[in-house]
Amino acid sequence: MRARLSPLGASVRIRTFVLAASLATTGLLGLPGGAASAAPAPFADDFNGDGYRDTAVAAPDATVSGKESAGAVIVFYGSANGISAGRRQTVSQSSAGVPGAAETNDRFGESLATGDLDLDGYADLLIGTPREDLDADRDAGSLTVVWGGASGLGAGATVKPSAVPDKGCAFAEALTTGDTDDNGAADIAVGSRCSAQYFQGPFTRQGVPLSRGKDRQLGTTRAAVTGNLDGDRTAERVMLPGLSEGDGGTVLLDDWTQGQYKRTDLTRADGTVGAVGDVNGDGYGDLVLGDDMDPEADRPDAHLGGEISVWYGGPTGINADQTPTRINQDTAGVPGTGERSDRFGFSVSSADTDNDGFSDVVVGAPGETVDGKDFAGSATVLLGSAHGLTGSGARAIHENTQGVPGAVEADDTFGSVVDLVDRNGDGKADLSVGVPGENGTGCTWNTRGTSVTRSFYLCADKLGVTGDSAAFGSVISR
Repeated sequence: MRARLSPLGASVRIRTFVLAASLATTGLLGLPGGAASAAPAPFADDFNGDGYRDTAVAAPDATVSGKESAGAVIVFYGSANGISAGRRQTVSQSSAGVPGAAETNDRFGESLATGDLDLDGYADLLIGTPREDLDADRDAGSLTVVWGGASGLGAGATVKPSAVPDKGCAFAEALTTGDTDDNGAADIAVGSRCSAQYFQGPFTRQGVPLSRGKDRQLGTTRAAVTGNLDGDRTAERVMLPGLSEGDGGTVLLDDWTQGQYKRTDLTRADGTVGAVGDVNGDGYGDLVLGDDMDPEADRPDAHLGGEISVWYGGPTGINADQTPTRINQDTAGVPGTGERSDRFGFSVSSADTDNDGFSDVVVGAPGETVDGKDFAGSATVLLGSAHGLTGSGARAIHENTQGVPGAVEADDTFGSVVDLVDRNGDGKADLSVGVPGENGTGCTWNTRGTSVTRSFYLCADKLGVTGDSAAFGSVISR
């Protein structure tokens, strides 16, 4: 069990160690042809290079080629008008050029990430299939990259792990990308139920990385996030192994320093999901962590209904001794009241929604009861400022909010995922909210900025996605 800060302010144990010695690596490979002189895509999620950011939404329980829960991903291409159903592409293991075959319970798309892996100037899409069977090993898992190009996403390749995952490992259950080693190419961190693995870019078109390694110190990893926390040229990597006895989730920070990764265990931090944004406008990324669990006997200090915490970055990164900002539904200015099973903090995203120079934060609470409807769900918008993140000006959005189409229903789970990305190039991040329970098969709710005016749904049953419970909107690319 990790050391924790007591209410009386007891000292905190901070563990920092060099990670490089703990990685089992497989041979360094030569740079892909042409990669050395190529420049990465300006946006990590612009698949067709038109200057607008694109969005991939998964339906991991979609029926594909008659196979239930085989999974599919719908890609919406950005434009001056944002995203729409008219500019979309469906990707599955039945798509031409995509490795593998649609199989029952594969759950293709259970995790998604984006980045220019081959340095050709176009973003590529990473798709995790953690329930993929490999020979006799059920749910071993696999990872696919689908290459971007001038016409959008095309053929793909399999990114092979450093060792074949065992039965039940669910390889690629978690994904994150970013240039964490300052060589200009996107790197990948992959989580599973057995180990974390790392892949150094650039990649060949056969899906082969410059190098790959297995984290010998880290087993189960349920989530990961990448972002620049210290203002240098490289992104930091935050690994979130998940809940352990008596805490709300271990938080491990990897920083590339002097040619190797240095790992810091943020022993006072709790979180099972995360996002990075500059909420106080000081030029350094801040880490936002979601901790959606209720108080239990082994963790009485958890906040009822869930909460988020903000760990502020600086010129040396995150000071693990800092007192983070904690915000929940009982914080002054935040709508609602913390109640059991609200799951506030189940999802988080951070970007500047109003072009004021401060990143804002949207927090999903898919368990929120709205007008008597259990698990209807909601999303809360929190505004950044020079003072950091506060409850001032906060507002909640749900399906009974005026201007939001439709009506609130039980088990819609609005807020299962939240995503802030400027999809129309106006300098303001636009909000998409996953509603995987809507209409039984799932939707996303989308708007410009965070205004509900002219907001709209994109729903599985109108997009050619089939399956009784497709879970469309349960995963959105980051």
